[in-house]
Amino acid sequence: MSTNTRSVGPSVAAPQGKSPFEQQRDALVSEIAVSLEHVLQNINKLNRSLEGIIAVGNEFYSVEALWSQFETVMGKAPDLDEDKNSNNIDLDESNVDDPETALTDDSRL
Repeated sequence: MSTNTRSVGPSVAAPQGKSPFEQQRDALVSEIAVSLEHVLQNINKLNRSLEGIIAVGNEFYSVEALWSQFETVMGKAPDLDEDKNSNNIDLDESNVDDPETALTDDSRL
């Protein structure tokens, strides 16, 4: 506890019947109340700031969804090309043994 006594205001004026301990306690309680009020105000400011940050982040949700969709589509495109190439290779390899079917299969392509 601090030994300094601070004047807090007229509401803490000590009546004649209070001991020095009670007077100092009342002064400290008043100081704590003022400090807690400042803490509450600062917490409210912080809360408003965080709400603003969240609101800005939510504005980018649709953009993020669009990019995710684009990434999904672009990620699937190379897989489809590889499947087509592997199918063509499989057809060519399977028809090597029988030249007549190879000509017939090529005519269908």
